[in-house]
Amino acid sequence: MNKDFFEHKAAVYESDDNRVSNVDSIANTIIKNIKLDRTMHLMDFGSGTGLLLERIAPYVNKITAVDISAAMNEQLAKKQARIACDVEIMPVDLSVTVISGKFDGIISSMTMHHVHDINAMFIKFYALLNNGGFIAISDLDTEDGSFHTEETGVYHLGFDRQAIALAAQQAGFLDVNTEDASVVHKPHGQYPVFLLTAKKK
Repeated sequence: MNKDFFEHKAAVYESDDNRVSNVDSIANTIIKNIKLDRTMHLMDFGSGTGLLLERIAPYVNKITAVDISAAMNEQLAKKQARIACDVEIMPVDLSVTVISGKFDGIISSMTMHHVHDINAMFIKFYALLNNGGFIAISDLDTEDGSFHTEETGVYHLGFDRQAIALAAQQAGFLDVNTEDASVVHKPHGQYPVFLLTAKKK
């Protein structure tokens, strides 16, 4: 995906109260379900402007922010020094780029529907984790295509929870669980959001 679909949205991305509220709910669900500690190094996959990672930051040591959008990374860089943990910005397309290093956990908010091959991505997540590491992946339940009102590189109209859980299991993850995390309110509908959590043995 060479086009930056968020080039013209990044500067005003956080002005959407519904978007901010949604990520707050996702972050709270992650904090409730995952035992975070100040030694951890996490990856935020599809980090955008950093809405999710800045809420997780007080609980961990470092977060590597991975996002393909230069415009979103630029917005994150502007507040990087104010975030409550060390933040490294990695401007790569994780679906095609091999990166080095291992992580204690991978968090993600509303990014997987932009990933063409989720099975391959879960396999990559598994390889990037330390033993005992976790994933906490949040995304839309299956929707009718009305969630996105403009082109942003969408491959999936949300996910069936059992199907995405199976993809994680097939990649080797254990203790796979999905639960309600949030609801996105838009003028034309309400869209449930789930959190998938799992561990690497």
